[in-house]
Amino acid sequence: MASVPTTKPKRIRILSPLMVSTYEMASGLLIALLFLVGTATALVFIIWLTTVLDFSRRMRPVRMIEYPGRGDHAAGFARDMDPPGLEELEEVLEEPQLEAALEAVTDVASTVAAARDALQTDSAVSSAGKGQGDSRPPGPLGEGENVIPPWERWEMRFESTSIVIYAQQIDHFKIEVAAIGGAPLVDYARNLSKSKPDTRQGESKTEKRIYMTWKNGKLREFDRRLLTKAGIKVNNRIVMQFIPEDLYKLLHQLEFNNTERDPKEWLKTIFGLKKRGAGWEFFIIDQHFRPPPP
Repeated sequence: MASVPTTKPKRIRILSPLMVSTYEMASGLLIALLFLVGTATALVFIIWLTTVLDFSRRMRPVRMIEYPGRGDHAAGFARDMDPPGLEELEEVLEEPQLEAALEAVTDVASTVAAARDALQTDSAVSSAGKGQGDSRPPGPLGEGENVIPPWERWEMRFESTSIVIYAQQIDHFKIEVAAIGGAPLVDYARNLSKSKPDTRQGESKTEKRIYMTWKNGKLREFDRRLLTKAGIKVNNRIVMQFIPEDLYKLLHQLEFNNTERDPKEWLKTIFGLKKRGAGWEFFIIDQHFRPPPP
């Protein structure tokens, strides 16, 4: 009887579900590497994009505005005629009645000068009938543009219940507080946070900065107390704040950034003050406009 050859059964290797094959390890490593490379590339692209594109708010250019001013002319409600100049005198010299013409010119010049010296208030001048003064606001002599000047349209609101914090706000913007009247010179005080603020004196005619005064309230009393601390008398005197050139430009910039409307339409701008970092900054609370000029 022939024997039947027997074959050994093949061994089947059964892998545990928890084991990872070499192929899976390689593919996982490749995917992770691609992810890292993609993330790094995206970050580099974002960094490059921030250097090329400007995401900040674009500042509107500030144009120089020429405001009307009367210079050293006397204040009034209209305009006095200016005395004749040399060009008028040349025309007079050609006239046959030379003595009468020169005498008339002298009378006109004397009348105008006397009217300016005697000018007091609008009502007094009107009733006397001796001149009208100059209706333009204080400032460098010129007609300027039909724009309401800052000292008539700006309102600045400080919020502070503490005189110490208020003095720090004033010092942050380098504002000078001054007392005018009752003395030949203007008394200024700055660095009001110090125990003894810095003081100086100056002539009012040399002052070119715009100034602000408090209508009423606690901050008005703070100004008087700070001047008193500096050794400046405030009784029967006008207390005001003088705005430095840097702050003047900053407030103008805020107005231009806040609206696209022409400055000739600006009627009133109300500024507020808020804390920023270790200091403060101004912002526009509200801005009112008048009808555009024809």
